[in-house]
Amino acid sequence: MKILVIGSGGREHALVWKLSQSPLAGKIFCAPGNAGIAQLASCIDIPTTNIEALRKFAAENTIDLTIVGPEAALVVGIVDEFEAHGLKIFGPSRAASMIEGSKAYAKQLMQKYHIPTAKFLIFDDYQKACEHVKKAPVPIVIKADGLAAGKGAVVAGSRDEALLTLERMMVKKEFGNTGAKVVVEEFMPGEEVSILVLSDGENLLILPPAQDHKAVFDNDEGPNTGGMGAYSPAPVAKPELMKSIRQQILEPTIRALALEGRRYRGVLYAGLMVTADGPKVVEFNCRFGDPEAQVILPLVESDLAELMWLVASGSLEGHDLKIFSNWAVGVVMASGGYPGSYQTGKVINGLDKVADKDVMIFHAGTSLDSQGRLVTNGGRVLVATGIGSSFTVARTRAYEEIGKINFAGAHYRKDIGAKALRHLNIM
Repeated sequence: MKILVIGSGGREHALVWKLSQSPLAGKIFCAPGNAGIAQLASCIDIPTTNIEALRKFAAENTIDLTIVGPEAALVVGIVDEFEAHGLKIFGPSRAASMIEGSKAYAKQLMQKYHIPTAKFLIFDDYQKACEHVKKAPVPIVIKADGLAAGKGAVVAGSRDEALLTLERMMVKKEFGNTGAKVVVEEFMPGEEVSILVLSDGENLLILPPAQDHKAVFDNDEGPNTGGMGAYSPAPVAKPELMKSIRQQILEPTIRALALEGRRYRGVLYAGLMVTADGPKVVEFNCRFGDPEAQVILPLVESDLAELMWLVASGSLEGHDLKIFSNWAVGVVMASGGYPGSYQTGKVINGLDKVADKDVMIFHAGTSLDSQGRLVTNGGRVLVATGIGSSFTVARTRAYEEIGKINFAGAHYRKDIGAKALRHLNIM
């Protein structure tokens, strides 16, 4: 097959890397790609949301299967456009992608179909939102309704912080129109876990559970980012809990979307909180998580290209998912200042010193400068993913290798996986 992957981050590098191992994969293209992806695929300079140009490229180059990485392209309807022209594409339709495109829609869907989640209210009136927050218990969670690159959810520890967050989102429009409407919900104490499933709209294949680390600094301090690291499998997701998640959340959500005329085909990401009352949904995403993809995909033994083709063109019925009995830990190296303002164009050194075959370096925000040097080109720059037969081996490998890489202002968390250590009684 000729395959086109859409996106330019670490998630897309992991997808291209995994797909390249498939005997079904022939030529792989990536639009727009990055410096790491360019080592495995032909990078095409087309933006991820230029749907017409991407569709024309796929048609003119007889692409057999297109795989969409970022949510923005899905939410604006790239799947609908491709399918209207007879092109095979992996991902949910515009209507189904609303489960990420609008947090208000997702919450209302869960409420209607009794899918466990935090209690919530939706506001498009700033004054009414403020009135509610002044009376509500804290901590309290405030979420911009639309897409905000993983940064649109704030856990406010005080009423002052909550009111300031509402002002930033609804008045100052820090996220543009994304924050014109907000979801205000109760704080759910517990431990987060990310569950990703491949779905053809009816059948599910559950990928290994992962745990993301959203906060920029150690001990989960500082503002939320797109993710500073992840590991898989997450030991908090014990077999009994996974059974409950499947029966109470995953299957009902896929069923609910089908009943709403929004059949879900692609990968569904469920961000969950394991609470004292059982698992509850924090959010849904309509694509692979980043950096979760970089720790989940290395654990998949099955042919990913085959499974994605089945989702895009037929049915997963009768197919299973084979998983390696390994652990994966991924550590993100970010630009100084991220998730706020940061500089790009910093020369990246030390990649030639990374020698461990059980560590993959996935490029997230990289490019080549005019002199052919590898430089930073984003907030999250690289992900070092260590693989091992035990959690500690995988974690040690990731940290040993990322320690060899550097660029001006580089920053990474030193505690990725600390929660897993507690579950595994390793301290």
